[in-house]
Amino acid sequence: MKIYFKNTIKLSLAICALVFITSCEDYLDREAESIVSEEEAFKNFTNFQGYTEELYHCIPDFTNAYWTNSWNWGDDEIQSTARDFHILVKFENGNFWAWQHEFDGWDAGWMNRNDASTNDDRMSKDMWTLGWYGIRKANIGLANLDKLTDATQEEKDLIRGQLLFFRGWFHFQIIQYFGGLPYINEVLPSDEPLQLPRLSYHEAADLAGQDFQEAANLLPVDWDETDAGRATLGKNQLRINKIMALGYLGKNYLWAASPLMNQESTGSTSYNTSYAQRAAEAFGELLSLCESGQADYSLVPFEDYYLNFYTTGQNWQMPGSTEAIFRGPYYGAHGSTYGTAKQYQPAPILVDGDVKFLPTANYVDFYGMANGLPIENITEADPESGYDPEYPWRDRDPRFYNDIVYDGVRTVQGSMPDGEEYNRYANLFTGGSYRNERTGSRTGYMLYKFIPMTANKYDEGYGYGNNLNIHLPYMRLADVYLMYAEAAAQAYQSPTGQVSNYNRTAVDAVNFVRDRAGVGNVASKFLGNIDDFMSEIRRERAVELSFERHRFNDLRRWLLLAESPYTLKTSVEFDRAGELNTDDPSQNRVLNLREEVILERNYSSKHYWLPLKNVDVNMYMELNQNPGW
Repeated sequence: MKIYFKNTIKLSLAICALVFITSCEDYLDREAESIVSEEEAFKNFTNFQGYTEELYHCIPDFTNAYWTNSWNWGDDEIQSTARDFHILVKFENGNFWAWQHEFDGWDAGWMNRNDASTNDDRMSKDMWTLGWYGIRKANIGLANLDKLTDATQEEKDLIRGQLLFFRGWFHFQIIQYFGGLPYINEVLPSDEPLQLPRLSYHEAADLAGQDFQEAANLLPVDWDETDAGRATLGKNQLRINKIMALGYLGKNYLWAASPLMNQESTGSTSYNTSYAQRAAEAFGELLSLCESGQADYSLVPFEDYYLNFYTTGQNWQMPGSTEAIFRGPYYGAHGSTYGTAKQYQPAPILVDGDVKFLPTANYVDFYGMANGLPIENITEADPESGYDPEYPWRDRDPRFYNDIVYDGVRTVQGSMPDGEEYNRYANLFTGGSYRNERTGSRTGYMLYKFIPMTANKYDEGYGYGNNLNIHLPYMRLADVYLMYAEAAAQAYQSPTGQVSNYNRTAVDAVNFVRDRAGVGNVASKFLGNIDDFMSEIRRERAVELSFERHRFNDLRRWLLLAESPYTLKTSVEFDRAGELNTDDPSQNRVLNLREEVILERNYSSKHYWLPLKNVDVNMYMELNQNPGW
C-alpha cells in the first residue's frame, strides 16, 4: 500500500508496448505501432492496449520467483533443514512478518520484493507492491477512457473490461491475506491527506464483485472471435476474458461466504449463504459456457494431467493446456529448470541443491482409496475401503501415484554407475538412503506432481535440450468445479444444492472431477448432511489441488489453520518386509507402519490474517493493524 500512499512509482503517459517474454510463442502480442507519444497515449485501441498490458506484468510467477520457491504454507509441505530463509520455515515458527521483504534477507518471497518491477525479470515480481501499483494504473486508465475516441465500441469494452478485472483482481489478492482494506476505485491525489478507513471484508468484496461482474459483462469468451483480437489471432490465451472474470467473481464471493471472512464482517463463524449463492451462480454460468462448448476450456485427460503444470520436449510451450483459466506470463521458460525442477528430489543422490520441499505424511493421508473412500487411520485395516496397513500403497487414488513418490518407486530410468545402482528405486523406508532431513526426505515421501520422473542428474530431464517448463496456474477448471460444489452446498445446505443456471448439483461437480482420475464417487454415507459432505469437499480439494498454493488459504478461510490436527506435520515410518517388488511397488509389504510428529505449529487467532506493514499503518490513524500484530 506504500506505493499508493506515497506514490513512489510514477506512471508515465508515454506508454510503450511491453512485450511478454513467452519463449518461442508470444501469448500477448502487440504491434510496434503501440509505442505512442504522451498526447496520443489514450486516443486509440492500439495505444490504450499498450498501456493496459503493463498490468499483466504485475502478476507474480510464484512458481519461479526465486531459485527455489515456496508457495505452500499450510499443513501440506515441509522443507528440508539445510536452509531456513524461505517463508514456509518462518511461518512454521509463527513469524508471519516474513512475507515482508524487510524480514526476508534473501528477498526470496513472491509476496513482497525489495526491487519490484514490471520488467521481464521473474525475480522482480511481487503481489504487494505491484498489486497497489496495478490498482493505481487501472484507475488512471479508467479515468482516461473518455480520451479513447478513435475506437469501436468493442474496443472500448475490451479496454474497460480488462481495467475493471485487474482492479478487482489485485484487491482480491490482497484482502484474502489481510482482511478488509480501503477499496481504491479512483485516482488518489498525491497532495491531499489520507483518511481512507478500512472496510469490512464483505464491503471490500462487494466492490470487487462489482468490478468482476462488469468485466464479465464487457469481455468476450474468446478474444480470437473479436475484431480487435484477430490482429493477434492464436496468441490471446492470457488476455483477460469473460471466463476469467466469472471465475474470480465466484471465488471472490465464495471467500466472502467462508467462515473466516464472514466472522470478520458479521461475527458469525458459519458460512454466509447469501454470498455462497452468488458464488454458485457465477461458477454455474462459467461452467455452463464451458460444457456447452461456447468457451474452449475443459478438463485435461488424466493421461495428460501433467500438462496443467509442466511441459517437456514441447519447445518450451506454456503449461496449462485446456484447463488453465488464469495464468500470468512467465519470464524466460528455462528459468524453472535452474531451481524449481530440482527442489523436490534428494541431494546429492538425484540432484544438487540443498533446499527441498516434501509432502507431509499427514497430508498424503488425504489421498484415499481408488474406490473413493477415505483412509481413517493409516495404522488400522479398514474392510469397507479395503485399506491394509501392511500394504499401504495398494489400490490408492490414482492421483496418489501421479503426485507422490513412495518407497520402491523407480526414480532413475537410464544408466547409473554401479556404485549408485541401489538408489535407482526410492529408498524411503525408515533409515533409507533417501531419508535425510537436511537435503532429502524428512517425511518418507517425495512430491513429483510438477516434475517428470526423469528430472535427475542421470536422466537429465531438466536439461536444456528437454525444454522443461514448469508454470502453475492461479486458477484451473477443476478448481472451479470444486468451488462450485462448496458454494452450491452451502448456499442450499445440501449436497444436492444446485443453481438454476447450471445442470449439476454440488455432489455431481465433485464426482465429475473424480471421474477424470478414475476415482470412485462420493460415498452415500457422506450425503446425509452438509457437515459430512463438507469433509469430502475439503478432502477433494486437498487431493485434486494439492501443492498448488490453495491449502494455506483454504485452512484459513475454514477457520482450521490454528486447530489440531492441522497444526501438525508428520513423517511416515516403516520397515520393508521381504524382497522389494520393483515391477509394482504398490504391492510391497511393510512392517511397523506408523506416523511421527516432526513439527507442531503454535498458532493462535492472530495467525488467520497476515500483519500489515508497520510503515503503512503508521501513516494515518484510520488504517489500523490486524489484531494481535
